[in-house]
Amino acid sequence: MSINAEELKKQFPILQQEVNGHPLVYLDSAASSQKPVQVLEALKHYYEWDNANVHRGVHTLGSRATDAYEGAREKVARFIGAARREEIIFTRGTTTSLNLVASSYGPAAVNEGDEIVITPMEHHSNLIPWQQLALKKKAVLKYIPLQPDGHIALEDAEKTITGKTKIVATSYVSNVLGVVNPVKELAAIAHRHGAVMVVDGAQSTPHMKVDVQDLDCDFYAFSGHKMCAPTGIGVLYGKKHLLESMEPVEYGGEMIDDVGLYESSWKELPWKFEGGTPIIAGAVGLAAAIDFLEGIGLEEIHRHEAKLAAYAINRLSEIEGLTLYGPREREVGLLTFNLEGIHPHDVATVLDASGIAIRAGHHCCQPLMRWLEASATARASLYLYNTEQDIDRLAEALIQTKEYFG
Repeated sequence: MSINAEELKKQFPILQQEVNGHPLVYLDSAASSQKPVQVLEALKHYYEWDNANVHRGVHTLGSRATDAYEGAREKVARFIGAARREEIIFTRGTTTSLNLVASSYGPAAVNEGDEIVITPMEHHSNLIPWQQLALKKKAVLKYIPLQPDGHIALEDAEKTITGKTKIVATSYVSNVLGVVNPVKELAAIAHRHGAVMVVDGAQSTPHMKVDVQDLDCDFYAFSGHKMCAPTGIGVLYGKKHLLESMEPVEYGGEMIDDVGLYESSWKELPWKFEGGTPIIAGAVGLAAAIDFLEGIGLEEIHRHEAKLAAYAINRLSEIEGLTLYGPREREVGLLTFNLEGIHPHDVATVLDASGIAIRAGHHCCQPLMRWLEASATARASLYLYNTEQDIDRLAEALIQTKEYFG
């Protein structure tokens, strides 16, 4: 069955409004997706009926809150194909998850002269933690070069990853180029050299079916707010034996087993990494978002976006003076572009006057911007609630923007 995006859009209250006198066209889901009424109602129900701290009280509200929170963990584990629920750590988001790996696993795994391998397309959240780890440990930070269209060639990966490599980290989907990286093949190369594979799944998890066991990645990070869930909730998946070998990076309530005056011990997985009161409502909302997405079907969402992307590329390619970055063929609905002679911030401002929301800037990818020889770009990102009519309005508004700036 194909997605009826017009009907789906009705389930998102925020999309029913007008902005600057025009019906809203939201094309910034790569930054943060909108939330369907099912997720909003789940949050409302939690706060009205089950709000209490988890793992502490034996009263009814505390028990219900704990069941909802741990039930969300079970749902996430199944959603991404994890082998065990204890391999799911709740965090604030992808950034926190990646920093946890770099701060806890990294120092014990990487020594002076060792290598950390990433790519120039990484979001700052999957670049700076490794950059800082390399600086502290006097390790070597290496980059798999990009092909002219932004893809990674496995031959280049084979040359870059060596016996000295301890960590390979890359995004599953680029938040600028829209390329889908061969993380399964990269994981196999990393493992042949004794390295671990870390995957930034922020832009892949909302848009395609993910199976971490099939990918054989060692760590996988993603955020709820890009997949119809609330802000402030994210996930770190890690293989159990690796998580067990790691030390916590936050200390306090709920992550301890026993505390003495001079030493302490930690709880077992997953709780040793979840110090303090966790993001309970966020986990409840994430579980509701997973139900919503699975009700539609991740495969259907993927097909819908691929079809929209092809339509959008054809429409935008008709606009004279528009440069579209990344490969012509792509599987995800993410389009980064520039209009000749017009700063992307000005493009976004003019589009906003027509009720069209896009992103403009360096997209937290400054090294990639330099590779593209652009200081900034505009980005339109599509999701399950977008239609061909939305793309038509984008194309028409871009033509009007050109006329406005002469």
